[in-house]
Amino acid sequence: MSAVHHRRQRSHGPATLPAYLILDDEQKYHGMPRTPFLPPSRWTTSLLSDWSTRFRSFQNACRRRALLLCCLLCVALTLAATILSSRASSRRTLIFRREDLQRIWRYEVSSGHHPSQREIPHRIGLPDTLENPALPYESSVTSASYSNGIGPRRHYIDIHNQAKVVSYPPRPAPGSVADLDIIFDHCDFSQKKLVRDCLAFLRAGGGLDHGKRPRKHAHSHDPRKADARGQYIFTLKEHDPSQVRSPNAVQTTVPPPKKRATIRSDREGYLVDEPFIKKYDAEWEPSTNWPLPKEVRSPPSSACDPGNPRLFHMYWTGPFTDKPYLTLLSFLYTQNTALHNPSNDDACHPQLLVWINPGSASSMNTLTNDELYELLRTNQWAAPFLHPKFAETIQFKLWNTAERLDSIPELKDDWRHVTNLFNSGGHKLKVEEAVATDNGTVTEPSATETYDRLSVTLSDVARFVLCHSFGGVYIDADTVFLRDWEELWGWGGAFAYRWSFHNKYNTAVLRLNKGSALGTFIIRTALKNDFDFHPMTVTNYLREAELEDLLYRLPDALFDSAWLNMEGYQRDKPPQPYFKEFGHFFESGTSAPQALGFDGFFRGAYSYHYHNKWWQAIDPSLNRPDLGPEFQPLMPVTPQEVSSTEEISTDLSWSTVLKRTFEEYVRGERPNMYGEWLQW
Repeated sequence: MSAVHHRRQRSHGPATLPAYLILDDEQKYHGMPRTPFLPPSRWTTSLLSDWSTRFRSFQNACRRRALLLCCLLCVALTLAATILSSRASSRRTLIFRREDLQRIWRYEVSSGHHPSQREIPHRIGLPDTLENPALPYESSVTSASYSNGIGPRRHYIDIHNQAKVVSYPPRPAPGSVADLDIIFDHCDFSQKKLVRDCLAFLRAGGGLDHGKRPRKHAHSHDPRKADARGQYIFTLKEHDPSQVRSPNAVQTTVPPPKKRATIRSDREGYLVDEPFIKKYDAEWEPSTNWPLPKEVRSPPSSACDPGNPRLFHMYWTGPFTDKPYLTLLSFLYTQNTALHNPSNDDACHPQLLVWINPGSASSMNTLTNDELYELLRTNQWAAPFLHPKFAETIQFKLWNTAERLDSIPELKDDWRHVTNLFNSGGHKLKVEEAVATDNGTVTEPSATETYDRLSVTLSDVARFVLCHSFGGVYIDADTVFLRDWEELWGWGGAFAYRWSFHNKYNTAVLRLNKGSALGTFIIRTALKNDFDFHPMTVTNYLREAELEDLLYRLPDALFDSAWLNMEGYQRDKPPQPYFKEFGHFFESGTSAPQALGFDGFFRGAYSYHYHNKWWQAIDPSLNRPDLGPEFQPLMPVTPQEVSSTEEISTDLSWSTVLKRTFEEYVRGERPNMYGEWLQW
């Protein structure tokens, strides 16, 4: 087109508008700011195009990186799940099959070792109903339980109305039994029960208030309301001989359909079918058939049952000190030892066996009994208990680790293959070499803390070994008895107590039946798990095997009343005395211990555990036994040889008040807590 034609067009007006001028804003600028400027120049268009390309490239790169990150995350999660799964499987402890666990339950129930109303776990999958001689005959089986009571009826006692002398509480009746189910309901921390209220319940039901405090519970004669009346102690009514049944019948007799345990939900059916997973690096234990008792007669014909000996066990390593001395004095002051009334043949009198390991915990003891006796005779804290008066009540035994482990059939062939016997909760302690001295004794390891940890770890083993071998109750040496244990002996099952607020065991108090299937399970399982007898590890053993209810976990208020306060719980409503730390037991500074005395120290609890403090004196101002002239011939040190720098403190600690109270009883200057005088 010629230039003249262009000029002609301009002179006659513009031709058709350019396309970009008749488009709307969205089409024109494609999201650019809506400003009335002319179309972008060539360089602007190039810049925008380059920016758009870069942005698309960046988006694609982000997509690729996101995909790569997702893949890496999936791989990491898979590896983490694999590691966690392997660790979880490595923490498995079970070595018994379901069939063996069923046999354990069958043996314990048929032997009268399960007096509780708690149901047998559905996961155990028992095919039939067990007859339980420890439950009353009128206790019918429910669909959730595999245990049917065939035992005598329970008669709950109102001890408050039977007290004849209000100055002192009555000693528990021979053969009486504490209903631990009722105690648990009033004292369980998980149900937000207070230790303070638990001790009040134990005092009232045990007759320990003896008219000095008002009762919270209303009086009722309805036997079905014993719990509401605060009664937890019962006696057993005599059984008609025709009603005595053989527990072996449960193996051959099929119970009536109405008493069959049934699965009530799909969840319970899943639990029954859920497998028991074996420890990954162990083999299943060979099947064991524990012999069932031919006949269970309850109550027993005599107060003392040979199959259930009333033995307290205590283990001690090293020289005897004021700590076990206090424990032995509290035993004499509270338990029915017959020292105050030898003519009472209706009661079964307990014994306290003190197992002494004179050397270090890591040494294999080679002393003889005569050498042990000589060590005790020359120790001022042990010598008083060698008095002939206590010969049948307190006995010292020589602890030999190899001998005791060889005495356990479940251990004798295998324990020497264990690389380290000092395994505490998975922490294997290093054992220092014992150094022999000229007189043949061994010295303790150099570090006091290490020595103590080794001793505590060996005591974890000793308590299960002793209770399984001889039966009875193990107590730690830092325990003070606070009342008669008659009702606890009547409970035929095994028990320990709760580890503070944790739902785990503490075995500072441990009761096992002699040669029981439960004891075999614990010992064999610990053997296959690096010889770990720590109470928290034992909790895992029993929990995986659904056997926790066979070792009854009592509230810690019964044996360790200050523990929850020490952990920071229930401090607004504490029991008395109020301890924020275990060391307060040894500290003076208040007149309360002297004013309240023994009766004001966790009244209602069965014992108190002050948790070690081995190096702190019980009675700093009188750091020696003070038992009177009767024991002077036995004492290795005469009073003239004792330092005369003893201070007369204005305020005495609780530990000092208890020690001097027990010593006054032994000297014959006061009766025990039940108003009984020691007869010399």
